[in-house]
Amino acid sequence: MDLRDVYKGLPEISTQQKDLVEKLKKSAEEEEISMEEVIRLLVEPEYDATYLHQAADEVRRAHYGREVYTRGLIEFSNFCRNNCLYCGIRRDNRKVERYRLSCEEIVSCADEGYGLGFRTIVLQGGEDGSYSDEDFCRIISGIREHHPDCAVTLSLGERSYESYKKLFQEGADRYLLRHETADKAHYEYLHPAEMSFEHRRESLYQLKEIGYQVGAGMMLGSPGQTPEYLAKDLAFLKELSPDMIGMGPFVPHKDTPFGKEQQGGLTLTLKMLSVIRLLFPYVLLPATTALGTIHPLGREYGLMSGANVVMPNLSPTEVRKLYSLYNNKICTGEESAQCVGCLDLRVKETGYELVSRRGDVRR
Repeated sequence: MDLRDVYKGLPEISTQQKDLVEKLKKSAEEEEISMEEVIRLLVEPEYDATYLHQAADEVRRAHYGREVYTRGLIEFSNFCRNNCLYCGIRRDNRKVERYRLSCEEIVSCADEGYGLGFRTIVLQGGEDGSYSDEDFCRIISGIREHHPDCAVTLSLGERSYESYKKLFQEGADRYLLRHETADKAHYEYLHPAEMSFEHRRESLYQLKEIGYQVGAGMMLGSPGQTPEYLAKDLAFLKELSPDMIGMGPFVPHKDTPFGKEQQGGLTLTLKMLSVIRLLFPYVLLPATTALGTIHPLGREYGLMSGANVVMPNLSPTEVRKLYSLYNNKICTGEESAQCVGCLDLRVKETGYELVSRRGDVRR
């Protein structure tokens, strides 16, 4: 069954809600809309999300057609110097079995991914100080030498301007650095005192200045989050104008200070994906693993709500379960990147098609 059938037979959408969605669509280019109006679409219980999702789907099809881009994700280390209160690989979690891949192992994972059809490789890890700039340059140049048609995306956390520039000059194309929240007090509630709200924002602007395709993003339903904070997130993203926006529901990890907090919801996450697609028609927008973790069809629903990227796991199978940012993470076994055919079938059920191109942003 085509999953788009879930939208059939749902309640009639109010004229007021339709008007808000149409205003949101126009705001991407001309007409201004207040973030308070946008938040109404997210939190008003009487607003059915159907029309919002359908509008987002139309916009993403206008910009990207039926294409869904795949990124081969290599989670190369779960060591981290940071102590974020929500993260399962935080520095003070003594229950984590730590690992790190060698430069050669990382390039080998990229080689395997290329053979499976991936044309973007994402290097993601905790902020592990054992890797130098020279190490990452070796990895980037190794991938570039073997696969010059491949894009290299980095998700290495906060580094110096000089480091960002050196890795860009070596051949990295994109950099993912989620801002997590655009409210300073909320940021400080989620992070230890040594982490700086201002430095995180400054890093994103530095990455843009250097020339990366830049990705920001936030958790949805994180502890302490309010609708007003979401409005600030949207206003910040409008100011930053990133190429990629990574959002997923907050999912607690049992061995963190927020281990007993309630996880983020499916409905809010899907609504936010649609709002982001309408505000940023060009953006590269993942249907995240966290979304698939809170609902068995979460990623499929994400694609139907405006997302156009999926990120299967290319890490060695024996370490996938060790990169545990939150509880019950999916895609930790052989079912991940190696089963591209299975993923392709699931994506086709939503009316889309996996493609193996680099999938650069279309401004």
